[in-house]
Amino acid sequence: MITTYNAFIVSEENGMFKRNISQQRIDGLPEHDTLIKVKFSSLNYKDALSISGHKGITKQFPHQPGIDAAGLIEHSSNPDFQKGDEVIVTGYDLGMNTAGGFGEYIRVPSEWVIKLPEELTLKESMIYGTAGFTAALGLYLLERNGQQPNQGPIVVTGATGGVGSLAVSLLNKTGYQVIASTGKHNTHADFLYKLGASQVVDREFVDIDSKKLLLREKWAGAIDTVGGTTLESLLKACKPYGNIACCGLVQSAELNTSVYPFIINGVSLLGIATAENPIEIKREIWQKLATKWSVLHAFASVKEIDLEQLSPAVDDMLKGNHTGRTVVAHS
Repeated sequence: MITTYNAFIVSEENGMFKRNISQQRIDGLPEHDTLIKVKFSSLNYKDALSISGHKGITKQFPHQPGIDAAGLIEHSSNPDFQKGDEVIVTGYDLGMNTAGGFGEYIRVPSEWVIKLPEELTLKESMIYGTAGFTAALGLYLLERNGQQPNQGPIVVTGATGGVGSLAVSLLNKTGYQVIASTGKHNTHADFLYKLGASQVVDREFVDIDSKKLLLREKWAGAIDTVGGTTLESLLKACKPYGNIACCGLVQSAELNTSVYPFIINGVSLLGIATAENPIEIKREIWQKLATKWSVLHAFASVKEIDLEQLSPAVDDMLKGNHTGRTVVAHS
């Protein structure tokens, strides 16, 4: 019986955070009811923050990060799962303060685990990962609140990132006209047009320097990954009864605006909270991603790395040089 496994570990020494790949003991994993052999994970911005020592993400070190995992059930006391079942775990506390998918094994509560839709492979599920789930949840919330393609274009901010690029593809797949906003307009426009963007704009197009309480209407809604003054502009220039779904704070966690977009134009601000969604909604969204919302064809150039290549990939992400999706494969 296997008793140890390889893992990417972040440790704290004298206020400095160090990364290494080391052998860990399976009996050192949390005492939950389901042990999973991880085959694939994916790299997300939250992983990069955890690895860099962000105490708002991960409080205790040493730590095994990785907020996504796809693999095989090794053991579970829940009769719904049998040894060898292919499963996905995303969200909840995985990779934050519970050992995550950058190790070859995880042990989690069975309530966090979803059986892999039969239309997906384990690797394909991690091409989506939390980023794909977040983008899909944004679309799900927009449409649950009445958004329709005939209302007009939808803005996606941070469009070259994981959530943004998947949001561009998903919106295009479901019939929306997409305005893709990015600070990498000059170098990545072709990438975004291939994903389905109708228009690619520099971030200044949606980060409007104006003290006006409302702006000329320019879009019917948005999926925003950056927050700050960009989110303020998205609200001010949204058409009446549009929806802005927000999941990010790359620009800023602060929002300084008036109530005018809400009480004059009936705009709705929707929060995309991916971690603690009810498991029934998670299953529904994963099934949509596996079937009618599938956009895997748009991500033929997904980067696959191993644990040895993870640290430089994290550094690229923190520097803003990361584009699209990166899957982490365990041998």
